Amino acid sequence: MVSSARPQTLPYHRSWQKACHYSRHTFFKFDPDQGTVCDRHGQRNLLTTEDFIIGLQKGLEHEVGEASGWLMYLIGQEWGVEDAAQFKGWFQDEFGMYFKDASLRFALETWWWPLTAQGWGKWQVDLSSVKEGFLFVDLYDSAVAKTLGDVGKPVCFLYAGLFAGFFSSFFDRALSSTEIQCYSMGNEFCRFLIGSEKRVKAAEFWLTSGATAGDIEARLQDIRTEADLDAVNRS
Repeated sequence: MVSSARPQTLPYHRSWQKACHYSRHTFFKFDPDQGTVCDRHGQRNLLTTEDFIIGLQKGLEHEVGEASGWLMYLIGQEWGVEDAAQFKGWFQDEFGMYFKDASLRFALETWWWPLTAQGWGKWQVDLSSVKEGFLFVDLYDSAVAKTLGDVGKPVCFLYAGLFAGFFSSFFDRALSSTEIQCYSMGNEFCRFLIGSEKRVKAAEFWLTSGATAGDIEARLQDIRTEADLDAVNRS
């Protein structure tokens, strides 16, 4: 996918001292006269309650049935692509460098911080398998899963699509994503796999067969060729 090697140390840029701006009073601009809330990057935000998420989920299920999860994934994917385009612009404006010239982890953490400020939860990125072409994201306090509660199945399709869209744009490579562990399944946090479509399909097959997130991670580490993945997906 990409090299995980860190670039050489880059010179300090004067705008970096303004980068820590993710408090309610510095990240958001509230305009009560216009009834708008905009963030630091000029994007308009909408304040909602948990009822909105429940209504959206139930409404889609009513309209399209089991396809609601796939539809939420597509919505998230489009969001991720658009957000990646926005991120590339404001990252360069804010730090005075192209995002790929920065440390990989620094760039990714910089992208996610605004989403944390907006209430989408905290994350932790596992880049240990990035050279093999896939990675994992642990999500804490998923807005979707926390709202829907323990329903016994993965529910964060919106996030999965978001990660697929963003990382595809970030790495200039077609990537898919799936949730292999969810707070709504009784887990402490949600865990996502981002990788090729074949890897994702294999992981989804194992998940439906009763594998845990740990099992899936171990099996993916053992698979080295596309032929191995094809064999899994044909089974």
